[in-house]
Amino acid sequence: MLGGVQSLALSCYDEALSIPTEKAQRIAVRTQQIIAEETGVINTVDPLGGSYYVEWLTDELEREARRLLDEIDELGGAVACIETGWMQQHIQDEAYRTERAIAAGDKVIVGVNRYTETEEAGAPLLFRPDERVMAEQIARLAEHRTRRDTAAVERALGAVKQAASSDETLMPRILDAVRAEATLGEICGALRAVFGEYQPPATI
Repeated sequence: MLGGVQSLALSCYDEALSIPTEKAQRIAVRTQQIIAEETGVINTVDPLGGSYYVEWLTDELEREARRLLDEIDELGGAVACIETGWMQQHIQDEAYRTERAIAAGDKVIVGVNRYTETEEAGAPLLFRPDERVMAEQIARLAEHRTRRDTAAVERALGAVKQAASSDETLMPRILDAVRAEATLGEICGALRAVFGEYQPPATI
């Protein structure tokens, strides 16, 4: 593919709002198929190899990444930057700049702020889970819990909590809990009971 990437994933247009609908997934797949089948970019290992512009962009990306990493190190590392809200503030600032650029028309988003006359009538439907499927899954979960060894599950979850409270490696205890047929929610609950829940600092 362009730039020598090994694979290309194209997000669906409604992915930020819900599980993608079948229509959104089909459009994403067709877009990838157009690139693969019609442009010829897969006929060579790296169709942009040697491009001065791509090389310049790569160097520029590396320089900016290095500058940010150095700044993070100076501030005490990634954890410190998260705890102080520095990282979240940078993300919010960039999102704000992007939205302003889109609103002003400086950043073109086809179908959003330019070439909108071909927009389909009516808002696209978002994915809605089937209530029947949800009920069936809840029933399967309840049945799973009745047929497993409850005592073994409790012991395994207790071992997970104990490991989380010490310097012991967690993964073997988590695997034991999985083998005892503990659910993902139960394992996460055991870890949550020890570590608590992360609350990001409020940034404005």
